[in-house]
Amino acid sequence: MQPGQPKWRRRSEARPGEIVQAALEVFAEKGFAAARLDDIARQAGVSKGALYLYFETKEDLFRAVVREAVIPNLDRIEAFAGQADAPFADIVRLVFGRIALVMTTTRLGAVVKMVIGESRNFPELARVWHDEVIDRALGVVTAAVVRAQARGEVRPGDPRLHAFSLVGPLIMGVIWREVFEPVGAPSPDLGALAMQHAETVLAGLAPPRAEGRG
Repeated sequence: MQPGQPKWRRRSEARPGEIVQAALEVFAEKGFAAARLDDIARQAGVSKGALYLYFETKEDLFRAVVREAVIPNLDRIEAFAGQADAPFADIVRLVFGRIALVMTTTRLGAVVKMVIGESRNFPELARVWHDEVIDRALGVVTAAVVRAQARGEVRPGDPRLHAFSLVGPLIMGVIWREVFEPVGAPSPDLGALAMQHAETVLAGLAPPRAEGRG
């Protein structure tokens, strides 16, 4: 191969996974509106024509990013949270730890920022993110709360509202890192935030009789 030859010539066909990873990087760097298919093709090392073999629009690429970069992590969280015989405290610690790890080792935090910032102009982003990520994640946590309430591990209350209170500070931490850290604000340690919040919220959700024994 001659120096300077485009990377896409090195293989007989484009690899969708490489294109999706490139889309994640470009979305995270530029946002949805500013990202161009040319940028994504270049990042992936393929021709724009090869990209069109798999994805016709940026919306298609965003759905693929959710499906391939986000859903596998949700699958793992669902597996943690779905252990019917696991103590609720163990589930919370495992789930929080996984969320913190993903958000500090991938570009998904920037994608969260993108969805929040651009959903008014691109409502399909919010729709996909809600239907495939948020609704499912809240459903997983809500189901774990329901099981814990039935075992007497969690105080009475609307399980879905309990789920909101569980995940809210982690989302705030992610947004803070993506919005304020770039302009010089000190960034929270998401791992430490996750673990501290886990202990705080577990104490707050404990039923009154458990508190009395402490």
